[in-house]
Amino acid sequence: MSTREITYGQAVREALAEEMRRDPTVFCMGEDVGIYGGSFKITKGLIDEFGPERVRDTPISEAGFVGAGVGAALTGSRPVVEVMFCDFMTIAMDQIVNQAAKLRYMFGGKARVPLTIRTTIGGGRSGAAQHSQSLHAWFAHVPGLKVVVPSTPYLVKGLLKASIRDDNPVIFCENKTLYNTRGPVPEDEYIVPLGRAWIHRPGRDLTIIATSSLVYKALDAATQLAEQGIEAEVVDPCTLYPLDVETLAGSVRKTHRCIIADEGVRRYGVTAELVSVIYENAFDDLDAPVARIGASENPMPFSPPLEAATIPQTPDIVRAAQEMGMPIRIPA
Repeated sequence: MSTREITYGQAVREALAEEMRRDPTVFCMGEDVGIYGGSFKITKGLIDEFGPERVRDTPISEAGFVGAGVGAALTGSRPVVEVMFCDFMTIAMDQIVNQAAKLRYMFGGKARVPLTIRTTIGGGRSGAAQHSQSLHAWFAHVPGLKVVVPSTPYLVKGLLKASIRDDNPVIFCENKTLYNTRGPVPEDEYIVPLGRAWIHRPGRDLTIIATSSLVYKALDAATQLAEQGIEAEVVDPCTLYPLDVETLAGSVRKTHRCIIADEGVRRYGVTAELVSVIYENAFDDLDAPVARIGASENPMPFSPPLEAATIPQTPDIVRAAQEMGMPIRIPA
């Protein structure tokens, strides 16, 4: 299988194009996804290949076009709806939470809702309080929705293809700071199954469970900790639901210590849920309390220094590891 390096954004575009070529029922819709190519230029060029019927520009009405996506999914299509920022998902919550998430159940499994909603999460671009939130935990709370938080170009492509082929509604959360990150992606066809965690770096002293952009900061932290004789394993859930509990808990059973890092705020968030998962499945193997790292509890500032202080950073992970009191080996 031949591999080349491409960006996260290119990997998203490739996944969309490949699925649209493979299946004529797949189409994209959202604000400025057509001629303009999307607010982050992810869909640029798709309208030239597939035309305006399958790359549909919509009015500025999330309630309207997300609702249209639900209807299209119910009637035989596989729509990929783009909501520019997850902050704007609030405008379509009835369509997502009360309709898309529940219709298959309420029709006794006879109705399918193969809807993928692509949206962006995270700060780091001075988008201020209404364009920088990480609200993925909201959707993971709702039965009937699958929630994906891909971190690397390889994972974002494989997971997006799997999401489009799924017969259930999927909330696909792309961190906007990752679009220009590069990584190896096979040229050949591949799928990354939903519900399978990914071990980015093996280790024996500490498990760092990190999501989305925090995966990169966890890897940086692991490199710094290795210089201090601490071998950290970095595990990426990839999907919040379905969640690969066994891989997460299995890592902690091996390392006996755990840090959980997510860009959402700590309160009632992803870190809280994952802490519970670890305590329920690996409590007897822990040698220290689980540490959790999330955004501070304030609206996201516009100011770059204040924004950086709000978002979890690599030193926060390193500090949490150092405070766990683990034995330190002298690196060879």
